[in-house]
Amino acid sequence: MTTRPYRETSFWFDALVAEGADDLTPRPFAPDGLDVDVCIVGGGLTGLWAAYYLTENDPGLSVVVIEKEIAGFGASGRNGGWCSALFPRETSSLVAEYGHDAARRMRQAMVDTVDEVGRVVAAEGIDCDFSKGGTVSFATSEVQRGAALAEVDANNAFGVDRREFWDFAGPGSTKPHPEKAVAASFNPDCARIQPAKLVRSLADVVEARGVRIFEQTAAVSWSEGEVVAETPVGRTTVRAGSILLALEAYGSQLPGIGRRVMPLYSLMIATEPLDDAFWDGVGIEHGQTFTDYRHLLIYGQRTADNRFAFGGRGARYHWGSTISEAYDRVDRVFDHLHHTLVDLFPAATDAAVTHSWGGPLGVPRDWHATVTYNRRTRVGLAGGYVGDGVGTTNLAGRTLADLVTGTDSDIVSLPWVGHVSPRWEPEPLRFAGANLGLVGTTLADVEEAATGRPSIAARLLAPLTGH
Repeated sequence: MTTRPYRETSFWFDALVAEGADDLTPRPFAPDGLDVDVCIVGGGLTGLWAAYYLTENDPGLSVVVIEKEIAGFGASGRNGGWCSALFPRETSSLVAEYGHDAARRMRQAMVDTVDEVGRVVAAEGIDCDFSKGGTVSFATSEVQRGAALAEVDANNAFGVDRREFWDFAGPGSTKPHPEKAVAASFNPDCARIQPAKLVRSLADVVEARGVRIFEQTAAVSWSEGEVVAETPVGRTTVRAGSILLALEAYGSQLPGIGRRVMPLYSLMIATEPLDDAFWDGVGIEHGQTFTDYRHLLIYGQRTADNRFAFGGRGARYHWGSTISEAYDRVDRVFDHLHHTLVDLFPAATDAAVTHSWGGPLGVPRDWHATVTYNRRTRVGLAGGYVGDGVGTTNLAGRTLADLVTGTDSDIVSLPWVGHVSPRWEPEPLRFAGANLGLVGTTLADVEEAATGRPSIAARLLAPLTGH
């Protein structure tokens, strides 16, 4: 079990403690000999949403959640706070694999999920700074302008949701924007949240509904009808009619999942609060999230207290899918993030960075998230969100609840249900491939800046990243 102060996990956790909303004291660990209807392994958003909807479908079920650390310790309490309709596999790829109708249903389900999260947050009185302000994706070159326009046209032709193209260089354009931005796309289907507030409050909500949450309880194995876990006083066994695995990147550490998912690190920084005049000048409103069209992904939000919370990829993959607290903080990546933020928003040059943190996210071999449930063994699994999990976890939780209770809903026939991704290659191929991919996306941005044309390297990498 970890001994680090949980407050240091992320800015979001630190803010909870600073505000006096949560002291992050661990709940009791699981006693031996539990016998329940459903045991959920993992106390992040996937597991807690599954518990919430199980109590909706059948309030008489006995449900427990076991968590190695504390609720929300993983990606659920560290992410960028985008509750979006993004699915890690591109829509065009879903069309190619499943057909147009199935892809449309998947896309519509993700769009609807943003509003479903908003509905539950309002109904349960969860104060998580939920504000559906949409996502602005900036284009900072003519190549990126072309990518933005092509994305908007393709999305709107698909016909599920509408996006806008903003041309900052056009005659009569008065919309505020960062100095380097020449254009942007706008996707209304995203809400800004404070993720630790959401996941910790959701834990409280399900407990009030009778779900028991046991922390400092680390699953080490499971089989049909039984989960074995380690606690501070030794091993414990939970017998369960159904077992739901909601471990995301941490599943890579257990033999039952292993190479089905790869842990890749994403890191973040947060600045001091900035005044309203700054935000008015760069054109980012309250509730909005933002990114741009570079290949090495960045993501950010304007927090409720006017900070930048800004993150991106750039940390390398570690041999053997190792997960370690030491990898949560990499000064080189934090420096890169700060440089990137200031490059996009020069007016933020003097803004102090107050927090830096990171953590692993789960990446399947085909970049395809999944929900599965075996009716014979009654073991289910959800994950592989590749960083697009805040919204997707809600859809996963609803789907798992419907599968367990035999509810015949539209979502149980969505194309991601039952999908099985191929396993990642063994080492050293996994190490070489993952880190070459990181180098490739970095070079793709350099290539576009040098040539002024869409990157050949990015085109070659696209099939490996769900595009």
